Amino acid sequence: MVGEDEAGKAAASDVEDLEWLERFKSGNRRAFEFFVKKYQRRLFRVIYNMTSSKEDTADLLQDVFLKAFRSLETFRGQSKFYTWLCRIAINKTLDFLDARKRKPVYSLETWGEGENVAEFLMPGENIPAADRAVLLKELQEKLNESLQQLSHNHRTVVVLFEIEGMSHAEIAKTLQCSEGTVRSRLHYAKEQLKQSLSRYLKGHGRTEV
Repeated sequence: MVGEDEAGKAAASDVEDLEWLERFKSGNRRAFEFFVKKYQRRLFRVIYNMTSSKEDTADLLQDVFLKAFRSLETFRGQSKFYTWLCRIAINKTLDFLDARKRKPVYSLETWGEGENVAEFLMPGENIPAADRAVLLKELQEKLNESLQQLSHNHRTVVVLFEIEGMSHAEIAKTLQCSEGTVRSRLHYAKEQLKQSLSRYLKGHGRTEV
């Protein structure tokens, strides 16, 4: 089964992380390069979707790996290594946003396929292919404006769930909160986006879910 294959790959990845972690703790500091190569693109995507600036993302990513390198001895394996690393990235990024008061601008491209955005906002709604292309193009600007209105906490769970593809449990571990809090924030964020875009969607003949 596909699910079993994915679970097997994830388990093998976790074991691999622990093996390289042991090499690092045994004195092989170059072993840390393994983690940089393995996770830099994934972390770049997370940070970029919260800052919308490639320059700021590159700087923050360096800070994240520097902090991880200095703190790796403290990792006790109580969570997946990527969960620990992602938590550092999120905390660094949120501190940056608080300090700069920056408002990120999102692109539908960062959500993967545009259909994922339409499904997130209008689940189960049948949209003709021709209309969908036009709607998604026009939805870009409105979506950017609406996402900017979300708090850091709500924007973070949207990024981790919708873009990064984390489960509720993984997000809860990363943010060190309950799964109920994650679900609540996701629900609130979705409702806020739907409310913010309701006039626009109705104007295009769409009905609210």
